[in-house]
Formats: sequence, structure tokens, C-alpha cells
Amino acid sequence: MKTRFLIIVLCLACSASFAQRKRSTKAKPTTTNQNPVTLRVNPNKQVAGANSAANAGLQGVDTTKKKAFDRPLDGYYKKNNILSAKVTPYANLREADVMFAKRIWREIDLREKMNQYLASPKGRLIDVLMAAIDAGELTAYDPASTKDDPGGDKFTQPLAAGQARARMADSSVVDKFDKDGNKIGSSVQAGEFNPDSVIKFRIKEDWVFDKQRSIFEPRIVGIAPLYKPKAGGLDLDYQPAFWINFQEARQVLAVHEAVSRNNDATGLSFDDCFVKRLFTSYIVKQSNDKDERIRDYAQGIDKLYEADRIKKTLMDYEFNLWKYGE
Repeated sequence: MKTRFLIIVLCLACSASFAQRKRSTKAKPTTTNQNPVTLRVNPNKQVAGANSAANAGLQGVDTTKKKAFDRPLDGYYKKNNILSAKVTPYANLREADVMFAKRIWREIDLREKMNQYLASPKGRLIDVLMAAIDAGELTAYDPASTKDDPGGDKFTQPLAAGQARARMADSSVVDKFDKDGNKIGSSVQAGEFNPDSVIKFRIKEDWVFDKQRSIFEPRIVGIAPLYKPKAGGLDLDYQPAFWINFQEARQVLAVHEAVSRNNDATGLSFDDCFVKRLFTSYIVKQSNDKDERIRDYAQGIDKLYEADRIKKTLMDYEFNLWKYGE
């Protein structure tokens, strides 16, 4: 009996020992490489493995783009009023109310001190007009005289934008040569337009007395930049490059600020300067039966005397309309 009990105890001990050994040897430890390899990453090449997918997604993206430049405000307030300005229309004028009318041609010399703001590099009048013509906002008209328009200022023949700019550019004669170096001819080519070369403007205006409002006032009809053509190496007299209808140009001139010599916050537009007569000029012609200009019958200083006489005649007409009691 004792022998059988000992055998059973030995069997249980052997079973427990075998189970303990099996449990300890079930999970084998991972072996490591005795000679580890150092991984060196080249910054100029893409990293393989997990970073390859990210690099593949960035291949179609331009990482060299810079952030858009956000220009700071040049000052402490924005000048938006001039950009949204509207043209103040003239009072309605009926033909039955026109008791007197006289057409006058004047020239504005930008070299005069009062007119220098029209040629300021910060905002030239000619730059405003040329930009509007190039953009199709204004129409330039040919100043060439015709049978129906001897003076060439009645807005009869429109010009293309390129033709208007070509009239303002200096032209030069370019010789043509063949492959052997022999001169075979010449052609006239237009150069670049220099806005500083425009130093005079001509305006056409009507002085009208409106008996309905009892007002004698001038109204500008057209404006033209002047240039000096050359012929045979000689400079000719100033001539209009093209004419612009002032009524069409008012909206363009109203949204461009004129530079003031004394105050930067005047808010005056080029339209205000013309309507308020903030310029100095001299008369070169008045309407007459012979269609003569002042220079056709006066020379030298007599032209200035004649211009002042015409100006005084216009003023005297208004003064003579009224009678004051003694």
C-alpha cells in the first residue's frame, strides 16, 4: 500500500516538473544582431520606408512658393473718396435761353507755375488720358482738317488707341540695307512716348450767357495735347496730336486726384481743376467769319495784346448787361 502511494506521489512530481519546464521554454527570447548596422540619412535624398509615402505626396506640391506680399498702408488712412467720385453735371441749357455765345480756343502752358501740377510725376494729366485711351474708356479723334471740319476739332474721325499713341511718340528715319550692306531705302519708325515732352494743351470752350439763370459762364468742349512735328530737320509749330471730347472725359478725370503744391488732402480731381478754372491760359483764337487765328494777323507781343483784348471784350459784355442806379 505504501509502495503504491509513493509511486503516485512521484508521478505527480514528475508531471509538475515537466509542465514548469514547458512553460519556461514556450516563449523564446528574440535574438539581436551582434554587429548592428548604423543607418545614415542623406538629406538630399528621400527617406525610404514610412517617409516614402509622405515624400510621394509632396512631389506634386511646389514648396518653393513664397507667401503673398501684404503691402502695408502708406499712411494712416485710405484715400477712397476720389475713387468713388461722381461727376457734377452742368445745369441744363436750352437753345432758347442762350442769348449770347462765343467760341474760344486757349492754350495751357505746363511750364507756368500755376499749371505745373498738371505735369507732376506723381500724376500727369497726359498719363491719365493715354491710359484711358489704351483701356478703351476714351475715344481720340483725328485733328486733320477736312472739308466738313476745316479746324479738325469737331470729333469727326475716331482714332485707334495705337494711332493716338503713335502720334505722341517721337519718330525717326531708319535706313534699310541689303545683305551686301548697300542702302536700299529708309522708313519712318515711331519711338517710345515720353510724357515729359507734352508741355502744352489746347482747350476749346464756349462762353454762354444763359438768360434763364442770368449766368455768363464758360463750358469746355474739347481738350487736345500739343506736340511739335519735325519736317526736314526743322521743328514746326505746336499742333494737336488728337482731340478728346471733354464731356466723355469728365468721368475719367473725376476719379484721378490732382497733385496740390500746398495741401495733400485737398481731394481735388482733374475734373474739378478744369470746371473751377484752376489754371492759367492765353487765348489763341476766337470764332470769326474768316476763321482766322490770332497769329494770322498779329505777330510778336501784339498776339498777347490781342488775346487780352478778346478776354476784356468777354468780360465787358457781361458787365454791360447790368445797369446800376446812381
